[in-house]
Amino acid sequence: MVVRIGLCMLQGARHAHIRSLQAASEQSGIEISIHELRTESQFLNQKCDAYILPGGESTTLRKTGGSLKSGGSGLLPVFFAHLRESNSPVLGTCAGAILLCDPRDGDDRLIPASIDRNAYGRQTDSFQDILEVSLFDSQFPGVFIRAPRFDQSSISCESIAKHDEEVVGIMHGSRMALTFHPELTGDSRFHIWLLEQASHSSE
Repeated sequence: MVVRIGLCMLQGARHAHIRSLQAASEQSGIEISIHELRTESQFLNQKCDAYILPGGESTTLRKTGGSLKSGGSGLLPVFFAHLRESNSPVLGTCAGAILLCDPRDGDDRLIPASIDRNAYGRQTDSFQDILEVSLFDSQFPGVFIRAPRFDQSSISCESIAKHDEEVVGIMHGSRMALTFHPELTGDSRFHIWLLEQASHSSE
């Protein structure tokens, strides 16, 4: 069986995610096909098993992928509607995590936590450090670039990654939000997780 992965190609480290997905496929033995999604029609025509919502700048993502009526590509409205109606696995990184926690589509959060954009400061405040990831019961290299921050007291789902005791990764069912960039490391475990979730859900 081939697992179909939809990659929202609005902005961010999209091609780094493709490389991570390819590495995850090789390491897990799960065969994949990657489908680049930019518009409403592309989303509706490509029936995918799991999705990645990459980073970038959340305001730009909302504008570029917003409703057709407002001049956007229409991708985000149909994507969010699909997530609300299904259990499709999704991995949101950095700005992707912002959109999952704060979709601003007039409905509930897709992941129950509040989040503050650019909370770590400007580009010059970006950093790398070791994270403790309970999901893997091990450490992981964290890359933070103008990263958002979860409001720690608002988190109403599973905490899976911490930096100095601060939660930087959360999971709600098969939806995951990370404030860092796993695709910019040589470690594909988060992408393997996504493929495994998709493989199980499509069985």
